[in-house]
Amino acid sequence: MRIARFTTEGVRDAQVSQHPFATEDGLGLELHRFHRADSDDVVLLLHGLPASTDMFIMPEHRNLVSFLLDSGYPDVWSLDFRMSNRFPYDTETHRFTLDDIALFDHPAALRELRRHIGNRRVHVIAQCLGSVSFMMSLAAGLVGEITSVTSNSVALVTRVPPWSRLKLALGPGFFDYVAGVSFLDSRFGDAPVMTRGWLISRAVSLFHRECDFRACHMISFMWGAGNPGLWSHENLAPETHARVADLFGANGLHYYRHMRRMVRAGHAVRHDDRFPALPKDYLALAEHISTPVLFLTGDRNHVFRDSNIGCHEIMSQARPGLHELQVLPGYGHVDPIIGKDADRDVFPHILEFLRKHSDGGADGAH
Repeated sequence: MRIARFTTEGVRDAQVSQHPFATEDGLGLELHRFHRADSDDVVLLLHGLPASTDMFIMPEHRNLVSFLLDSGYPDVWSLDFRMSNRFPYDTETHRFTLDDIALFDHPAALRELRRHIGNRRVHVIAQCLGSVSFMMSLAAGLVGEITSVTSNSVALVTRVPPWSRLKLALGPGFFDYVAGVSFLDSRFGDAPVMTRGWLISRAVSLFHRECDFRACHMISFMWGAGNPGLWSHENLAPETHARVADLFGANGLHYYRHMRRMVRAGHAVRHDDRFPALPKDYLALAEHISTPVLFLTGDRNHVFRDSNIGCHEIMSQARPGLHELQVLPGYGHVDPIIGKDADRDVFPHILEFLRKHSDGGADGAH
């Protein structure tokens, strides 16, 4: 079943508009705006890799955008940056790292956002590598004043299971030079028989007997160390599980190389010396972050383990009382956003944090 792929059918009773813009390194990106009224508090959503705006506007259950619109935040934006599966960039051979996103994508998106909303308060809700890269931008002072950040699963501390460490160590070289592919795709299972993608998918599925969906197996292999890796099956609606390839597409191998450096360091670091203006160690600047952060993580997180617990501990030592942590029982890596009951189990925690840092919270529309 495929529903509402690259559409906005999951959001009703809002004016939806697209706002394309370009980065300084020449990529075309896009913001989506879901608008019911102007508000003193604006929310910006950031997806992870290899996702897109679609993870926030799923029509099969109450999604995050609709929840926010209904809860007193009537001006919600979502950014599709260069990791988005709405763009072709991650099915091309490229050398992008999270440094490119921190330096080019998020600052350009905030400039475009500010062009429309002026100096209103901006709250960011970020998932996975969208969270890591945005926290890198924030630590480097590249995105201006941000009122609050909600970070799901991982931020500036990067801890992964042993199996993921092994994949990061060997995987990029193997797929580049042995398998001969420059990206991994959850749709490899649909490739023609005996092609590289088909063979990779069949090999992965040999080790995943937990369900019958090859896309679910591939996504677990691409990111995570569980069966499945990114979510608990019981947290997904059947429609969502059947179309996970719509939500999580292809991703380039070079991002893994940057993550490998970060995992070895235990936290966010610069990949190389291409951008000397960026800090070599982003976590070292965490004490300068005055934006309050809500760290979310599932207690079944098989992708980044207790990364956000560790990040909360470190950043709270520098700024006692500023940041918050919420561990989500029964949840994994991404099901806190796409889970069928996330509007009951997870989103209220986000809403409470937003209201704490808003002027009037639900009364902020005007």
